Amino acid sequence: MELNDVIFGHRSIREYEDREVSQELLEQILDAGIRASSSGNMQTYSIIVTKDKELKQKLYTAHMEQSMVVDAPILLTFCADFNRMRKWLMLNDAPVHFDNYMSFMIGAIDASLAAQNCALAAENAGLGICYMGSTLANCDQIGKLLNLPPNVVPVIGYSLGYPAENPAPRDRLPRHGIVHYDQYRDYSEEEILEIYKDRNEKGWKRYMDMPRLKEMTERLGLKNLAQVYTIAKYTKESHIEFSQTVLKYLEKQNFMNNDD
Repeated sequence: MELNDVIFGHRSIREYEDREVSQELLEQILDAGIRASSSGNMQTYSIIVTKDKELKQKLYTAHMEQSMVVDAPILLTFCADFNRMRKWLMLNDAPVHFDNYMSFMIGAIDASLAAQNCALAAENAGLGICYMGSTLANCDQIGKLLNLPPNVVPVIGYSLGYPAENPAPRDRLPRHGIVHYDQYRDYSEEEILEIYKDRNEKGWKRYMDMPRLKEMTERLGLKNLAQVYTIAKYTKESHIEFSQTVLKYLEKQNFMNNDD
């Protein structure tokens, strides 16, 4: 496929064929991830490939019972990983640090770049993916199930397999609502309303066209998409709870050392 076709044809795939992905193709996808840019070429990430059905069933709960976790043949989990680097430093009589929040962010960015390279390679080969925010939100549960040592944190995960559905691509905000030249230029109220006009209409229509989502919005008395996001999907309470989960897990995994 042409690169633009892959990029602009992206859809989140939640239903998969009962069909295995060959090891050869999987390795091609993983190799694409390994070629991603990384800070200082340190490659401070690890990729965990999960095929085991019993383990996927356990991950299903940690991933908030999303069906693609058990339906897709493969789960990929991309972790910020300074465990490997720290052991190499020790073996070479170098200072062993990278145990602070900045180090976690470097690893998380490295993992994100690798994840997107793998995603593009997979979609180019006719496979589908669905990113799962539950990877970071429940990083403590997922880290335990994946047997992650200190200085390793799961940040990105997605299902992988041959699509059994063909959903339409989702809308995106317009370029002029996202891109700033030279410096950030804040938005007027009128600009905000214009930028989100299509999103408001198309997002609301999507909820109203799906019986389960329509029932939820009506039960909660929601009147617009902004209320869907903040009252139903991403509440303040849930984000505070997930924030605490991540911060506590970062401390447990030795990424919050603030010693001088």
